[in-house]
Amino acid sequence: MPRSRHTPQVNSHVSHHPPLALGTGPNASKFALTHDELRIERGADRKWPELHVPLRNVLWAGLDNDAFELSVLVKPSGKSFLTLLHVTGTVTDADRPPAADFAHALMAAAYPGIRPHRRLKVFVNPKSGPGKAAALYRKKIEPIFRAAKCDVDVTFTTRGKQAQEACETLPLGRYDAVVVMSGDGLIHEVWNGFAAHAAPARAFRTPVTPIPSGSGNALAINLLGLDNARDISAAALNAIKGRPMAVDLFSLTQGDKRYISFMSQAMGIMADLDLGTEHLRFMGGQRFIFGFLYGVMRHRACPVKVSLKVAHADKRKMVQDMHASRAQAQAAHAARAAEPAEPPVEEEAAAAAAAAGAGPAETLLPPPKYSAADTDGWITFDRPFLYVYAGKGPYVGGDLMQFPVSLPNDGFIDVALQERTSRGAMLKALDGAQAGEHFWGETQHYFKAHAYRVEPYTSKGWLAVDGESFPLEPFQVEVLHGLGTVLSMYGCYQAEFDLPHEKP
Repeated sequence: MPRSRHTPQVNSHVSHHPPLALGTGPNASKFALTHDELRIERGADRKWPELHVPLRNVLWAGLDNDAFELSVLVKPSGKSFLTLLHVTGTVTDADRPPAADFAHALMAAAYPGIRPHRRLKVFVNPKSGPGKAAALYRKKIEPIFRAAKCDVDVTFTTRGKQAQEACETLPLGRYDAVVVMSGDGLIHEVWNGFAAHAAPARAFRTPVTPIPSGSGNALAINLLGLDNARDISAAALNAIKGRPMAVDLFSLTQGDKRYISFMSQAMGIMADLDLGTEHLRFMGGQRFIFGFLYGVMRHRACPVKVSLKVAHADKRKMVQDMHASRAQAQAAHAARAAEPAEPPVEEEAAAAAAAAGAGPAETLLPPPKYSAADTDGWITFDRPFLYVYAGKGPYVGGDLMQFPVSLPNDGFIDVALQERTSRGAMLKALDGAQAGEHFWGETQHYFKAHAYRVEPYTSKGWLAVDGESFPLEPFQVEVLHGLGTVLSMYGCYQAEFDLPHEKP
């Protein structure tokens, strides 16, 4: 019987609700609620005679004239991805009151403290990754949103910056979330559009949620986990039922220009493997592996001067703090799910930001805290590195957990400086890259910082910001604590990382 790997929220009242029986004889259907799932028995259905559906996967239940209608996401036996399933049952006049009562109870249990019928602004980039986003949206995502009775306004982008320009004038309060079906580049556009909005801080309270269709899909992996990020139906479910979670964003200044970054800034081999493989997008995420191997072969260093306003440098303590913060976030998320109220998403997003210590939304973006003249409490490295990599979120792609101790809203940016080492050591590090094992390497300096700045000694090379190409010129990055909002089913990043096993 299909079961989800999600851990559903428990509702202590639904297990006492009487089951619903519709029809008689071989065409009879029976529906029963437990504290965590919906059980369906339909003997005449050879493909789905019995189903156990987690309440989280219930999209809709209700009456339509003489029919009881139900839409759920199920995972067929032996399959990895969720499938949309519609179930109907004939309702007689005598069945109508209990059927209506059951549908009401089921919807309350399936949307605990969440308003159904979300209003979604959707951006689809048909050219992202392998170029299948538009077809996948129409085939998989649109039917799920329709089944959940969502109010959807979709734009298929036809040029660069189109989503950014649309978000600069996004009518605040009109949408419960912005859904991005693309890679991470279009998410970068959305948040930079919010930065140019007439009320930017309030615009940033509009949750942004990804449906992965690019090459890297880092934000989707961090929010959903490696397995679920491969399933765009799971990402659609997160858009429908995820709760607002505050995330730190970054202010990047270069010359007289200021940008918003949400994921990463990379120089050296890590920028080369991304921007240097743009012509290989047809390979999907495998292009990054190819780019890394090519970079190891070239073994070229990145001559830079890096200065950091360091907050923490003890790797073991970072892991311990990460576990403590994660447990606290999961408990707070569960407590919010148990509340009976259904606040508007914007109010819930503001509450999530306040809980993260971000403070109230202001009319303008927070001004920069640090200038190039600041040196008090900063440390400086003035030597070549194989790469400089800084960001938010454990995964930067499906094959690399670059920032394993990153937290959504701790107020810091994680910075990794990789010393020059042998080609053999770099290739060996590739084996444990998905598990973040390079974090413990002696040649990798790892910091949690309030801010950092970089002065390149050459203009030849790449600077990748959220996967987008920027001039290789001096720049500074600082944290905008809790400014952004995403949707999460869990209240924390979905990445497992721990202290290494002690050798006997």
